[in-house]
Amino acid sequence: SKELQCGGHESALLDCRSSGSARNSCSPGKAVGLTCSDGEDVRLVGGATHCTGTLELKYLGEWRTVEAIEWTRKTATVVCEQLDCGYVVSLGKRTGASSRSVWSISDTCIQLGSTLQYCASASFSTSIFDVTCSDSVRLLNGSSLCSGRLEVKSDQSWSSVCEADFDQQDAEVVCRELGCGPPSVLQGALYGEVEAPVWSKEFQCGGHESALLDCRSSGSPRNSCSPGKAVGLTCSDVDHVRLVRGTSHCAGTLELKHLGEWRPVKAIDWTLNEAAVFCERLNCGSVLSKQERNQTNSRGTWWLRNDCIESSPDLRVCVTSAITELILHLTCSDSVRLLNGSSLCSGRLEVKSNQSWSSVCEADFDQQDAEVVCRELGCGPPSVLQGALYGEVEAPVWSKEFQCGGHESALLDCRSSGSARNSCSPGKAVGLTCSEPDDIRLEGGASRCDGRLEIKHLGEWRPVDGSDWILNEAAVFCKHLNCSSVVSVEVRDNSFYNQTWFLNQGCVRSRSDLRACAASGFTYSILHLTCSAKQHTGGP
Repeated sequence: SKELQCGGHESALLDCRSSGSARNSCSPGKAVGLTCSDGEDVRLVGGATHCTGTLELKYLGEWRTVEAIEWTRKTATVVCEQLDCGYVVSLGKRTGASSRSVWSISDTCIQLGSTLQYCASASFSTSIFDVTCSDSVRLLNGSSLCSGRLEVKSDQSWSSVCEADFDQQDAEVVCRELGCGPPSVLQGALYGEVEAPVWSKEFQCGGHESALLDCRSSGSPRNSCSPGKAVGLTCSDVDHVRLVRGTSHCAGTLELKHLGEWRPVKAIDWTLNEAAVFCERLNCGSVLSKQERNQTNSRGTWWLRNDCIESSPDLRVCVTSAITELILHLTCSDSVRLLNGSSLCSGRLEVKSNQSWSSVCEADFDQQDAEVVCRELGCGPPSVLQGALYGEVEAPVWSKEFQCGGHESALLDCRSSGSARNSCSPGKAVGLTCSEPDDIRLEGGASRCDGRLEIKHLGEWRPVDGSDWILNEAAVFCKHLNCSSVVSVEVRDNSFYNQTWFLNQGCVRSRSDLRACAASGFTYSILHLTCSAKQHTGGP
C-alpha cells in the first residue's frame, strides 16, 4: 500500500524507505513486471579480448576454469552467445602444470538446453579449455556455422548489412574470420530479410584483412535498405578430411584435421550411412565398406558423433577429443556411384574421370556392364536396368560405350569404344537397381522363417543385438527373407558376451539396404524372430 523509495544500493527491498501515504487501489494493467538480466557468471580470460581466452564459470559463488567434456563447436557457441561475442571460431584444450579444482560440464547436458550452471559439477583436472569467438561478426539462420544472414557488431549492438554495401572481397574476409572456407554463395535475403538496425556504411575490404572491422568503409551513411537486400552468405566448409595408408586416396584410415591437428577418427557405432558422407566429401563415389581397426596403443583421436554427421553440413560442430584404440578404416568406390536411389545398391549411374562425374547413356551400357558395377559396389546381381528410373541425364555425359565382359572387378577396367558420343536424350540416363546381397538368415529354429537373426556384414556373420525391437520393425526382416508376416519377436539372453551387429531401428524403417544400418557391438541380448512361412498354391 505504499510507494517504495530505494536508493538502488540496498541489499533487500524492505530495507528501502517508503512513503507514509497509503495507496488504496491499482489499475489491473499496472502490476509491476520485472525481468532481471543474468548475472555475469561466465568469462574468457587471458586472451586479447573478452571474446577469446580460457573459459571460466562462476558457480556457487566461486570462479573456476571449466573442464569441457566432449564439447563440440556447436556446444561452445552457447558461451559465445552468452558473452554477446558472435559465434565460436575455434576450441583448444591444454594441459596445466598440475591438477586443480574445476567445474566439469558435459556436452550432453548442454545439448538438452540446460544452463552452464545446471550442468556444472565439482571436479579435479589438469585440462584447460580455450575458446575463441568471432566477437564482431555472426551468421544467423543458416544450416551450419558457415552460413546465414550476416550481422556486424558495433557499440555492443548487432546490425544487418545491406547487399549493396558488401561484395565478394568483403565476403572472403568474413569467411576467413569465422574459420570457414572461401565464400561459395553471396545472395540477398537467402537467410532472411533485413532486421533493424542496419549497418550504415559500405565495406571496402581488399580481401586480405583478418577481420571485417579492419576493412576501410565509406564515409557516407546509408539510411535505409530494402527488406530483401540483407546479405546472405554461405562459406564453403574447410575440407580437412583424408584417407591414409590405403591403396588409393579413396581407401584407408579416416583422418580429420581439427584445431590444427590431424588425428584418426574414433570408430564407435558407425553405419555405412555415416561413412557415405565422407566418401562423398572426398569425391570418392559410394561407400563400399567400413571397418573398425585396432591401433597398437590408445592415443588421441577425433570422435565424430554419428547422430550429428548426417544432419550437419559442417563437421566441425560434431567433433570432440577422445582416447581409444579403435579407429575407422573406409573403402569408397572411387570411380562409380549410384545417385537418388532408395539404397546403396540403386540409383542413377555416374562415372568419374579426371575428377569430374558424368552421366552414362542407356545406349552405351548393357547387362554385362551392369554386372560389373553391381559387383564393384558390393551388391548382388543387377535386377533392373532402365533409363531415367532414378532421374534424367545430367551434363556432362560419358562419351564412350562400355564393352565389359562381365568378369571385371571395376567398370573402368572394361574396354570401351573409340567413338565419342556427343549427346544423350534426357530420359536415357542409366538407372540401375542391383539386388541386395544375401546377407540375412534365421538360425537354430524350426524352419528357415524361424530362429536367431543373423546378418552378414563386412564378410562376417553375427547375431543381431536384440534391444528395443517391436513387431512392426521386425517385419522388415521377414520381408527380406521372403517369409510372410512377423509372428513374434523375442530377446534371448546368452550366458556369454556376444559380438553382434547393432541395427539402428530408424534406419531399418527408412532404407531397403540393411548394410547401411549396421554397426559393431557387444551384448548378451540376441534377437530371435518367428515369421509365418508363405503358403504356395498352384494348379493340379
